[in-house]
Formats: sequence, structure tokens, C-alpha cells
Amino acid sequence: MAETRKTIPTATNRPSGTPAKIRIQYYRSAISTPTKHKLVVKGLGFTRLNQVVERVDNDSVRGMVKAIPHLVRILEN
Repeated sequence: MAETRKTIPTATNRPSGTPAKIRIQYYRSAISTPTKHKLVVKGLGFTRLNQVVERVDNDSVRGMVKAIPHLVRILEN
């Protein structure tokens, strides 16, 4: 079975003037993870488990999510 990737809307297919947004859920605890991972979770604005935040979809936010894929997930809009 071929795995299909779901794409997140980007700035190219959004109405002009509105930045693309990404919804991220914090679903795994950062307890016993490296300090850098805890700082990334805090930097994304998470304060509790199962919290969902909406951030601007840019390279810096994508890089932060890529650093902790075992702690967060990207939700469909």
C-alpha cells in the first residue's frame, strides 16, 4: 500500500493578504525529554497536554515541529 501524504494549505492557495496558518496539537508529555525539546514545546506556546495552537505556517515553525515530531502532531484545518 502506498502511503499518501496530506498537504497543508500554503500561502499560494490562500486568499491574498492572509498568511497561511498551521494547527498543532501537543499530545505527548515532554517529561524525560532533553532540555532542548522542552524549550521547543515552550517556544511553540504550549502550556498543557492536548492543547491546540494555531501558528503562522513558515519555515521556522515547521522546523520546530520537525524537531519534536514525537511530541506534537499537525491537525487538518
